[in-house]
Amino acid sequence: MGIASISIFCLLVFNYHLPDFAITKFPGPAKLPLMSLGDQLGFTFGAEAPSRRIWRVTDLVSAARTTVERSYTDVWVEGEISNFRSSESGHLYFALKDDDALLRVVMFRMQARLLRFKPDNGMQIIARGRITIYAERGELQLSAEFLEPLGAGALQLAFEQLKAKLAQEGLFDKARKKPAPVLPRRIGIVTSPRGAALHDMLNVLARRHENVGILIYPAQVQGEAAAAEVAAGVKYFNRAKSVDVIIVARGGGSIEDLAAFNDEALARTIAQSALPVISAIGHETDFTIADFVADLRAPTPSAAAELVIESKHQLGEHLAHLQQRLARAARYHLLKAKGQLNELAQHGAFVRIQDLISRRAQRVDELTYRMASGYQRQLRESRGRLDVASARIRHFDLRRSLAITRTQLETGCDALLRAMRARISYHHSAVNQLFAKLDALSPLKILERGYALVFDARGALIKDVAQVSAGERITARVAKGTFTAEVKETEPGDRSATS
Repeated sequence: MGIASISIFCLLVFNYHLPDFAITKFPGPAKLPLMSLGDQLGFTFGAEAPSRRIWRVTDLVSAARTTVERSYTDVWVEGEISNFRSSESGHLYFALKDDDALLRVVMFRMQARLLRFKPDNGMQIIARGRITIYAERGELQLSAEFLEPLGAGALQLAFEQLKAKLAQEGLFDKARKKPAPVLPRRIGIVTSPRGAALHDMLNVLARRHENVGILIYPAQVQGEAAAAEVAAGVKYFNRAKSVDVIIVARGGGSIEDLAAFNDEALARTIAQSALPVISAIGHETDFTIADFVADLRAPTPSAAAELVIESKHQLGEHLAHLQQRLARAARYHLLKAKGQLNELAQHGAFVRIQDLISRRAQRVDELTYRMASGYQRQLRESRGRLDVASARIRHFDLRRSLAITRTQLETGCDALLRAMRARISYHHSAVNQLFAKLDALSPLKILERGYALVFDARGALIKDVAQVSAGERITARVAKGTFTAEVKETEPGDRSATS
């Protein structure tokens, strides 16, 4: 065996005994019988000498990889990241090490894009995956499917990393934040239409600002698609320009439930919004990246509804105070004017005017009574005429009249049909007679008696033998067809005979 084969054999023996001294807090695979491993490698253990078998390097590595992958399909490994490298394809390559050993790790793009944090050198993590052998170098490696940082969770670590990154870019600066509108006419809300947060906000707005317009963009607020849908809602309101302020809202939950609002793409969308954005996510103790990048943060969704209409409420209180002052002033002036009116009412001119108004009112009452009586009389007369007409209609048998009319119509149709048939028969006979006369005068009838029409080469009808000469071609039309002939000889006829 070559040097490469010997090293791989040693690696297999090491892996075979690994469950006996590996980290005990992670469950290891079941032990394989030693005889099965020897059978796969091509030799047996026993009293007899092993049979000699020459392996190709590729075959031996493939057999070892199959054994290892079947034995260690799901393992958890704890260690420190070193030699971290991220390729352009999205795959991650690094090593996990402790004080005594080092293990190569590869994490492919499909799994790497699901990570909540960014791995880096020196970070203590727990990796889950399957053990395999990289054939090109004959190296043992872990194909990782999941990474979790020790100590702080992955979501918390991702939160801190993104927070530091965006803060360094200036997205949290107060100078770039936009003030909320004083009196918003329309409010855009991006949240789940089935969540309690929306109902709380609608109750507050209905109680304190019933005239404000509300547009709701339904979006998931939890799960993988939540961040993209919330960002789409913010972009929609910016394109439509249909609201004055945007509220991004969600009820309370764990850090996993609020993970969608720690998304970098959503944070940048909120930062780029031309409209003011109020973040109302979770409870007062919950903080997300969206809270830091938003123009204004409310501790709860209900507080966001109160915050956005706070100026309206203050204005309402001021208007109420002015209304009270106006009412007191109006009552004072009315009482003063009433006193002056009472003084004037004692004058004799007003008494005469009041008497004139009373007489006119009595006249109006009399005319109203006469008009009502006239309408009632006309109504009774109309009702009487209607009753008479109804009685006449009941005595008139409409079905009998229809039957008589139908009989007359059928009789007229029959007479018309007979007249038309007679007329058609008469015209048919006349046409037949004309056709017979025309047929008798037809030249074709003469041809049927043995006569023929002879034409010269120019198509002119030949009536005189002088029209043709010997050797000239002529055409003859008989009753059934046409034929061509050549003139051999001409003989003048007796002109007196033809005349």
